[in-house]
Amino acid sequence: MPLISLTTDFGDLYPAAMKAIILGINPEVQIIDITHSIRQAGIREGAFALYSLVQYFPHGTVHIGVVDPGVGTSRRALAIKAGDEGKEQFFVGPDNGLLIPAACRLGKMEVHEITNPELMLESGISATFHGRDIFAPVGAHLSKGTSIDAVGPEISDFVNLNFENFGIDGSFLVGEVIFTDNFGNVITNIPENIILRFSTFGSQMEVNGRKVSFVQTYGLVGQEEPLALIGSHGFLEIAVNKGSAARQFGLKSGEQVVIKTV
Repeated sequence: MPLISLTTDFGDLYPAAMKAIILGINPEVQIIDITHSIRQAGIREGAFALYSLVQYFPHGTVHIGVVDPGVGTSRRALAIKAGDEGKEQFFVGPDNGLLIPAACRLGKMEVHEITNPELMLESGISATFHGRDIFAPVGAHLSKGTSIDAVGPEISDFVNLNFENFGIDGSFLVGEVIFTDNFGNVITNIPENIILRFSTFGSQMEVNGRKVSFVQTYGLVGQEEPLALIGSHGFLEIAVNKGSAARQFGLKSGEQVVIKTV
């Protein structure tokens, strides 16, 4: 059974319109909602959501991502094929970096601009809802086996997005918050291999001047105590056992995090 995932900042109502278009083109497809709760215009958060889950989806999955503050402007629409031969997945969405980290994680990447009107909504294209009128129908056609070449020309000057733009200054690591989950856990862009060069499990570190334990899981500190760990996504995460690190540390997506190893 073909599979389509959806990741948006739409909340309720609007995803249903996308699903209706998809099922009208391919009634055999299974639709999985990754999330529709991305912060409005939170491109990096949406990119992280896709990045953190893409490796668990099967060959042939089509991922439609719509966090699109530039909708209706000159920004391009993209379709991407990514992964080794026989293991490819597809991505459809705006050219603002949203799709790139997840696609890069799969390996080889082929990026096309969507220009073929025959794959778009027949009744016309709204200036404000490309998720319904362009991305949903193109994704549905890809799920039916339409070639990536049919969507439009291949390009190489797409907008890139790289999570790992952190800095190292002696014993300090300077990164940023890329996602906050529903538990209030704060996920930074500092990857596992970097933090493990500076710290070992059981040691202490400072997060924005506050000492926390660097441990392997949440229950290794007392209730309401802060901690740092490597999350299942492979990045340094700041958490509070049975509490909210976002609230305790006052950290939001995009804000700076300074880690000092002690």
